Order: sequence, then C-alpha cells, then structure tokens
Amino acid sequence: MRIVEESLKGRKGEVKVIPESLDDLWHLKYIIEPKDVVYSWTKRIRESGDKLRSDKEKVTVRLGVEVEKVEFHRFANRLRITGKIVGGVEDSGYHTLSITVGKELSIIKEEWKEEQLRRLREATQKKPEVAIVTIEEGEAVVGVVREWGVEEVFNVKKSYGKESSERIEFFHEIMRQLESLEFNYLVVAGPGFTKEDFAKFLKEKKPEWKILTCDASSIGVRGFIEVLKRGILDRIGREIRLKEEAEYVEKLLEGIAKGERVAYGLDEVKKAYEYGAIEVLLVVDEFLREEREKWDIDNFLRDVESLGGKVVIVSSEFEPGKMLMSLGGIGALLRFSI
Repeated sequence: MRIVEESLKGRKGEVKVIPESLDDLWHLKYIIEPKDVVYSWTKRIRESGDKLRSDKEKVTVRLGVEVEKVEFHRFANRLRITGKIVGGVEDSGYHTLSITVGKELSIIKEEWKEEQLRRLREATQKKPEVAIVTIEEGEAVVGVVREWGVEEVFNVKKSYGKESSERIEFFHEIMRQLESLEFNYLVVAGPGFTKEDFAKFLKEKKPEWKILTCDASSIGVRGFIEVLKRGILDRIGREIRLKEEAEYVEKLLEGIAKGERVAYGLDEVKKAYEYGAIEVLLVVDEFLREEREKWDIDNFLRDVESLGGKVVIVSSEFEPGKMLMSLGGIGALLRFSI
C-alpha cells in the first residue's frame, strides 16, 4: 500500500492511498466502512445534449460516494464500493466504484480508529512473497501466501508409469507454471520422497530461487495449513502475520481442550478483562466489523492494550479465523485462570 497524502485533524479527515497488491485491497475492505466517503476515478455515461442524437459516451470522472457496502472480489482482483453519490458530478443516485491494484482512492472518515490507521500503515511495509507447492506422485497443488490465507492458484495432474522421463515432464510442467508467479521464497511440501526429488530438480534448473522443503501428510488446502503450523514461515520472516494468527488460535484451542487459561465468546472475554487477565486478545476482523455497529469495541481494544495485553486481529478468510468465528469471533489467552 502506498499512502499518497494524509490530512487528519485529530482522528477526522482524509487519507489518499494507492493499493499495490491484492492484499492491499483485502485490507481496504476492513478499513472502509459504512458512512465513510470515498473518492476515486470511474466511468460514467454522458448523454449528448443534442436531442436529435441519441449518442451516449463514457467519460472518466472523479466521483465520491457515501459508502453503504464494500465487497472484496478476490477472484476478480477488485474491491467494489457502493454508495450514494455525494460529489464529483451533478448526478444523484447510487454508484459502485471498482477499485483495482494501482488505482488511487481517497477515504474520508469522521473518525479514524486507531486499529484502522495501524492496519493501513502496516500494509505499507513490504512483505516477502511466498509460494507453496504441495506435491505427491502425479499431482501438485500450488498456492500463494496472502494476508487472508493461502490462495490456491493452480494444480497440475499427470498420470505416468515407470518411465522416468514422464515424471520429469510432470516436474517441468509445474516449473513452467511457477515461472508465471512472483515470489521471493518457494516452499515445497508433501508426503514421501516426491517433494525432495522435485526440490532437487528445481535447485538444478532454477538455482536463483530460494527453496525450502517441509513435510506435509497431504496436498492442497490441508497441506497448506500443515505448512503454516509447522513454522516453516519462521525461516522466511516473522512479518508473515498469518503464521502468528494460526499459532495463537492453536493455543486457544489447546487451552479450551485442557480447560485452562483461556476465554472465548464475548461474555467470557469481558469477564477476563475485568480481572485484568488478558495477555493476548484474538478478534476476527468480520466480528470486529459487526460489533462496531453495536458498541464501542475499539475503545475496548485500546483498554486491553493499556493494561498490557496484545491485540491480534485474525483474518476471517482462512482456517484459524473460521475456527475462532465458530467460537464466537473473539477469544483470549490469559495470564492466569479465572
């Protein structure tokens, strides 16, 4: 994310940004909320003033909408912001701004929350891009680590017998498709010896690639989760927030199973806060958005931090966040049992 301009008086004002990746669009989904005003360039149909002609042409205008709905279309690579037109043209009615990577937009809020500003600034920090190949004989599933989880990007299947040349062609096909991706690190994981053979093949063919291997009992989504849980991302960089989320949620689940030093669900978490027992507060981003409409949950997060607790916002797009949502959307690791 690139912050172009920041004009704030206290917590009120405008921030102009340019998203530089899909991850940035995903962050914006949880930064932009109803009642905000967003300006960006868009296409509008302009009718000819000549009544004898029915010409209509699309013109580019900078238009502002008061936000009513924000949708992140991961597979279409865009963010859609729908709302009532409040500036930029004389037209009234509603319009949907389609925000893609590289497209500038301005976000105007009556009150920027601390968590929103922190999230925006963290998104400006460049993170390493990581691809994961989960592979077994005859099949490979490849994903790219995103802020919301691991996005599956392609899979390769090939049936072959004992001919080594057919197996090598299978490896070549995976490599050709990997060449179309952008990544700093490549993790090769899976059951058996296939991952080792494929990693050796790549190191010979692509010595410039940074390749790591990792055991996984399966391929695809389950394999991706195993890779994250095994801590392979520690060797790549602690700035990969997803691994931290997976670890904290795993600790929460372990604590629930053992019946010790955790709380989950809003009532239990509030009780733990009253005792000053919260060491790490886990909140799913979707739950946070929903609760903001009911009460001042952001002030609650600040109070937890003021008492020495750490606040971790967990993505609802991936398995750890989904697990936490099933437990009420909020949980905590405690300093002591209550």
